[in-house]
Amino acid sequence: MNITLIISLFSGISFIVYGISSFKSKRMISEFQRWGYGNQRKLIGCFQLIGGAGLIFGSLFVINTFDSNDSLINSNNILAGSSLILTIMMVGAVFVRIDIKDKFVNILPATFYAILNFIIFYNVFIK
Repeated sequence: MNITLIISLFSGISFIVYGISSFKSKRMISEFQRWGYGNQRKLIGCFQLIGGAGLIFGSLFVINTFDSNDSLINSNNILAGSSLILTIMMVGAVFVRIDIKDKFVNILPATFYAILNFIIFYNVFIK
């Protein structure tokens, strides 16, 4: 198993869980209010769900395809697009947390996922 597959599945599952919690969790609802994005909570949650699903689908589709260039939907594009969108979202989350003066330890998860998703993007699209 290569590292891109492992981190894609890890990040994809994480974002699906996080996206669902954006709709259901009282704590997440209050966090979105604290961040100043209470009105955008459902939209952000949808992007997290779609991005997470894109990471998983793009990763698994690559495995099951001998030559991704022969497929109608190039799974590398799905994987690269999903990882890029999630990278941008997480960089934005880092800046929001800095802006609201969160503790350093509270900024680490967004930083971690920004780096993970950039690694996926780099390995799939740039490399």
